[in-house]
Amino acid sequence: MALFLVESALPSGTDQPQVQAMLGRLASAARERAGELIEAQVASDFSRLFAIIEAEAREAAMAAAQAAQLDLVQVKEVRLVGQSLDEVKASRKSVDYVVEWNFPPGLTMERYLQRKAANSPKYALVPEVTFLRTYVCEDMSKCLCFYDADSEGDVLRARQAVEAPVDAVTRVQPVE
Repeated sequence: MALFLVESALPSGTDQPQVQAMLGRLASAARERAGELIEAQVASDFSRLFAIIEAEAREAAMAAAQAAQLDLVQVKEVRLVGQSLDEVKASRKSVDYVVEWNFPPGLTMERYLQRKAANSPKYALVPEVTFLRTYVCEDMSKCLCFYDADSEGDVLRARQAVEAPVDAVTRVQPVE
């Protein structure tokens, strides 16, 4: 089984109950296709949804998202870095921010992982931020890093400490 990022633009006026219903449909559709909804983060303004689905193939993840009637931005295979899948499944730790970095052309997974390993200890310079995990698109187009932090400024300082670019920061909220 592989992990897939399902990124969706949510319709204007979407609210918490509607997101809960969408995620219920997505989880059910993933299960029907022998998959599992691992986690979902929704923008605090309900404009975007980042979901991670475990599935046999991209087609199964896409079919689950379409069955849930999501307005798809993209469905991409991702690699989990920073935590194991079991840790993600067992953890209910709050994610406050999702940071997106669009990779420069030519960056390889090997170079990215070496860079991450070398720079990650520098997160200690910003103790008010907890790096949780990263999902790296296998096509090396971008990564999404999940953080627990009080403010966007704290997250940006942490990214600066680890010398990691930022293309977008999204404040997210829990969806129960």
